Amino acid sequence: MTTLDVARDPSEAGFVKSSLDRVSDHLGRYVESGRLSGYLVTVARDGQLVWTGRGGYQDKEAGQRVRDDTIWRIYSMTKPLTCLLAMMLYEEARFDLHDEIRKWIPAFAEPRVYVGGTASDPQTVPAEQPVRVGQLLSHTSGLTYGFNHLHVVDEMYRDAGYDFGFAKGADLERAVNDWAGLPLLFEPGSAWNYSVSVDVLGRLIEIWTGQTLDVVLR
Repeated sequence: MTTLDVARDPSEAGFVKSSLDRVSDHLGRYVESGRLSGYLVTVARDGQLVWTGRGGYQDKEAGQRVRDDTIWRIYSMTKPLTCLLAMMLYEEARFDLHDEIRKWIPAFAEPRVYVGGTASDPQTVPAEQPVRVGQLLSHTSGLTYGFNHLHVVDEMYRDAGYDFGFAKGADLERAVNDWAGLPLLFEPGSAWNYSVSVDVLGRLIEIWTGQTLDVVLR
């Protein structure tokens, strides 16, 4: 069994151990309430492990407790990698964070904002501001996810075939163009909403590099 051995006293690394222990207290309450089955948290500084916290189960039904070598499924890890790629291209002056994305994706030339109505009969108005690259990085573009189930526009995404995945047969280019044809939740830059923004950023990376995103990621 692999073990996580603390190599340095937290205080020597600038941490207060009692404060770190509160992380376990907090997550422990999640386990007790059933919100989490289990958790494992590590804190390191300068490459040295200074604190670990664990609790709950890696397999609740089988009664198997969380161990140091428990394997975890982590979602959305392509998002930070895609953003890192974008910032590498930013350092190469391929774009500016304030650039309007319609400069490269014409489908976003005239975005509209949802103001009322139903998914089948939405009321929209022209956006006062364009969607900008920086807003994709910060999820402030006004885009959304079909699986959010929080807004009428989310329903419109699902109706277009975009729930937890892409519409059947859609590649990234088509998906981005489809999303551009749907209304925004809010005026670009005015609020935050977890969304397909990083997917759109991925499409921009394809345009900036002339390669598909999977090739650039490799």
